[in-house]
Formats: sequence, C-alpha cells, structure tokens
Amino acid sequence: MTLTEEQAGRMLADMNDVIRAGDDMRRLRAEVIAALAGLGWTQDRIARLTGMSQPAVSKHVARQRTGGSQPPLELSLDQHDVPWLEGRLWGLAEHLAETYDTARCARHVHAIARGRKRFTPQLVDELRRLVEEDLRLHRERLPGGCRAAYDRISRGLDVPAKVTPPAPASVRRTLARELQRSRLQQPPA
Repeated sequence: MTLTEEQAGRMLADMNDVIRAGDDMRRLRAEVIAALAGLGWTQDRIARLTGMSQPAVSKHVARQRTGGSQPPLELSLDQHDVPWLEGRLWGLAEHLAETYDTARCARHVHAIARGRKRFTPQLVDELRRLVEEDLRLHRERLPGGCRAAYDRISRGLDVPAKVTPPAPASVRRTLARELQRSRLQQPPA
C-alpha cells in the first residue's frame, strides 16, 4: 500500500492547522496577558492563572509595553466594534451548543475553538445564520436573554461602529466571548 499525494496533502494540511492554531493561541495568550496587566492585574496573579512563571509573564508584559501604551480596556457588553460583536456572537453560539445537543452552530463553535476556522465575514455570516436557526428551533425552551443578546449583536454587526478598539481584535473577541457566556449563565434577575 502506498500513500497518495492527495492523502499526504490532507495529512500535512491537518498538521499545518494544528501548528497554526498553536501559534495563534500563543499569540492570543500573550495579548490577553498584556490586557490583564493593563486592567491592573498583578503579574503574580496572571502567572498563577496561566500556569506560567512570573518572569515569563513579566517578559510578555514588557514585550507588549514596547509596542506603546494602550488605554485601559472597557469590560462592558455594550460595545459596538466588529471584533467585540463577533466575540459576543461566538459566546452566544457556544452557550447554545452547550445547552442543546442538536444545536446547528456546534460544529462551527468547536472548529473556532480549535483554531480550524478563523473569523472572516463569511464565517460570521454563516455563524449568524446557524445561531438564528438554533434560536428558532429551541424557541420554547430558550431563556429570553439569548434572543435579546442575538438581536443586539445582529443589529451591531449590520451597522458596526467606526471605532478603533484599544486592543487587538483577537483579544477583544476573546474577552467579549467570555463576558457574553458569563452573562447568559447568570440566572435572570
């Protein structure tokens, strides 16, 4: 039995995806470390949470500082730049995928989390369509917060604000995702 060029190409493409995802995740971790330091977190606290040594965290923070001083990040769901809205959409899709076994958006959510899919306008449109479908399919059992969150995200993506966010898009997406997930997991007031 021999290995065909097509099989070898698929195998190497899968490996390249894993390597690229690893590089992207390392870069994202460095950016998040810098953002947390900018929010006033101590390097010791960041080191403990990341499982890194304090000198390694210090290196990341120093490396990011050489790029110029960034204004502090605002941690509120009510922001309207595209990366923030994409992160909120991602967080909502993850919540739906974890809540409903039949969620249509689950495959995309897992691919994004593994770094196999990147945020492009096409991916965002497809994810929006799948989330809309999940909201429609699970309408009876769905907490009201999900529909309201999607409506705000969708309106924002249709007419995005013309702002330059104070942090890289990947960091803003990740922070918005986490805030959106946390908000959806809170019991209604």
